[in-house]
Amino acid sequence: MATAQKSIWKLKRFGRFLPGSKDICKNPWKMFESNEGADELILTIVESGHMLVSQGQELLEGLSLLNSPSFLKVQQKSDTLLFRVTVKGESRLMRMQFGGSCRAESLEECRSAVLRLKEYLPVSSQGGAPPPLSYSPAPNQTPTETTTLHQQTLAGETMGLGPEVTQGSLSVKHLTQHFLGERGLSLPLLYNHCVLQHGEMEPFLRLCLLDPSFPAFVEEVEGELRRLLQD
Repeated sequence: MATAQKSIWKLKRFGRFLPGSKDICKNPWKMFESNEGADELILTIVESGHMLVSQGQELLEGLSLLNSPSFLKVQQKSDTLLFRVTVKGESRLMRMQFGGSCRAESLEECRSAVLRLKEYLPVSSQGGAPPPLSYSPAPNQTPTETTTLHQQTLAGETMGLGPEVTQGSLSVKHLTQHFLGERGLSLPLLYNHCVLQHGEMEPFLRLCLLDPSFPAFVEEVEGELRRLLQD
């Protein structure tokens, strides 16, 4: 994989679909807006094949792109990417709009991210402008009509929305404490997804244990985790 390829993008907005909202006036998308400085929204795809969405020191989203065609669908609509994650029969929807000083720059940033994503999975595209990230009902619409249009437009009919899993944001500190055994967390379902196929775990562990440098590697990882807690 070419290391010179771009791996960090600034986002204008990031959102998760929150199903089951009964409040007509409430936007069913949990939105995060990018601000200049420490509160900028950043998309990162690291060389290990992990996609991260962060805002400052807070991790909003993190998933592995390895074997992703089996659980992830991505669609591009103008300068916005729409993601549908399905794990163990449960699905959730998220979207990200790319930032830029003008429309053309936002489209180019989105195109660049799509090229990187295509190293791991197919990305479909749909012409035309994406549906708005916020919603205001027309004055002549009844509450029932508003609810129906709200769900169809924002959730995206072409994605085939299924049962959803709501995921809140997780800070790097909380995740580090969890993996060090210092904090109990009920991790979202996606964090329980393993990219290794059934039967591949044992030979992988044997390979690690037979590597004489593995114990030192484990100690180094633990040391880095504890360093993160102090930052």
